[in-house]
Amino acid sequence: MLTIGQLAATARVTVRTVRHYHQVGLLPEPERDSSGYRRYGAQAAVDLVRIRTLAEAGVPLARIDALLHAQPDEFAAAVADIDIALRAEIDRLIENRRRIAELASGEELVLPPEMVAVLDRLRGLGVSERTVRLERDWAILLRASDPHAVPQWIRDKSTGFDDPEKMRLYLACDRSVDWDPHDPRVDRLIDDLETWEIEREGHGSRPEHPTPTFALIVGESPAWQRILESLAHRAERRGTAGHEN
Repeated sequence: MLTIGQLAATARVTVRTVRHYHQVGLLPEPERDSSGYRRYGAQAAVDLVRIRTLAEAGVPLARIDALLHAQPDEFAAAVADIDIALRAEIDRLIENRRRIAELASGEELVLPPEMVAVLDRLRGLGVSERTVRLERDWAILLRASDPHAVPQWIRDKSTGFDDPEKMRLYLACDRSVDWDPHDPRVDRLIDDLETWEIEREGHGSRPEHPTPTFALIVGESPAWQRILESLAHRAERRGTAGHEN
């Protein structure tokens, strides 16, 4: 026979919980013995474990009382129904976790998988999260304003990943955002970008910087203000020289 404390410990609940189940009529309260203690048998321990398990599964106390008095086959069927409900709840929680995880970046909520894959590949190459967010914002605006241009954007980005020199310049541009405008590395980057533009001109295509995204941060980056101003000045000078020839 068990004391109330031993019963509670066996079922891994508190004595207060056992007394609550007495009060609501779920667990019969035995009479006191000659020494003044209430003693519980093995069946009380089994019933208490069942009550605790069903309650933790979210089964209302009123239904628990009915289940405790059900026939074995009825109890088994009810447990199967509870299991189905728990599985549905687990699936719902898993889906909620997935959606909450998407909220961390927000990309999956508004962009198709192909555009998200481009952003993830940029991250994999070591591009700063600041620049990835700018690329994301650019992609969102592009998709909203000109959805027919999205496939070309994806193709251009994918082609760029296969061009080692373009990606080298892209990463250098990304790092240069925080440089001092008079840092010697800025001068070298301007030279490299000009070489890139001249090569593009030589192939008959309109020169462009590694990505239009960097134009979005010009106002916040003195280094990039100098880079774009220098490239524009050099392009104008090349154009003037070409007309003179």
